[in-house]
Amino acid sequence: MSDWNAAQYLRFATERTRPAADLLARVPLEEAAEIVDLGCGPGNSTGLIAARFPKAHITGVDSAPDMLAQARRTLSRISFVQSDLRDYTPHDAPDLVFANAVLQWLPDHATLVPRLARLLKPGGCLAFQVPDNLDEPSHALMRTVAADGPWSPLIGDAEAVRARIPSAGVYYDWLRAADCSVDIWATTYIHPLADAAAIVTWLQATGLRPFLTPLDHDMRVGFLAAYEAALETAYPRQGDGRVLLRFPRLFVVARRG
Repeated sequence: MSDWNAAQYLRFATERTRPAADLLARVPLEEAAEIVDLGCGPGNSTGLIAARFPKAHITGVDSAPDMLAQARRTLSRISFVQSDLRDYTPHDAPDLVFANAVLQWLPDHATLVPRLARLLKPGGCLAFQVPDNLDEPSHALMRTVAADGPWSPLIGDAEAVRARIPSAGVYYDWLRAADCSVDIWATTYIHPLADAAAIVTWLQATGLRPFLTPLDHDMRVGFLAAYEAALETAYPRQGDGRVLLRFPRLFVVARRG
């Protein structure tokens, strides 16, 4: 899926950038010469990296033209490349491969993650975080609504586009076998949002995309209305009228020996 919409994604830029900042804070490098921001999106994570490592040569890589166009407008001095993330190989071995909320869209992590680690210079780091929220109501209800309506035959198995991520222990073993030390942790963010409609807006830029892509305009309207109604029940209003969106994420920083 290369038709990502940068403006839609950036409607929650602060919330989406916070995990990238938390991940970058745990990267144990004093300096870096060569960095790859894999799945750089509109450049929000790339900007953090550039501020942390101002002397580094940074390459932002993404498959989505609209995301890259936004990144180039925001960070004109950074190199950005359009490429399939599954097999991107940098010209020079990087000190840091950074991947913020992107690997969940790529298959075969058993091959992918060790391959990324082996691209690094000795002493270099692979740092990534992936959402671990497929069992949260926000995502479980996508599947429930998709299976119960006239859109069901069109949507099919939308969840197959984003595979469930492995456990922390599985990532740990893969990266230890690739000669890396491993720092791994999980965080659940709690995002106060205006209402259930705001949850829909958030997820239209990410998790809902495989469900909506096969549908025409009228089917999309019907699906989103049914989904929002289901969210109203799953996310009760707080005292101030807002709702709280739980968002678990798994973080990994692996340093090559």
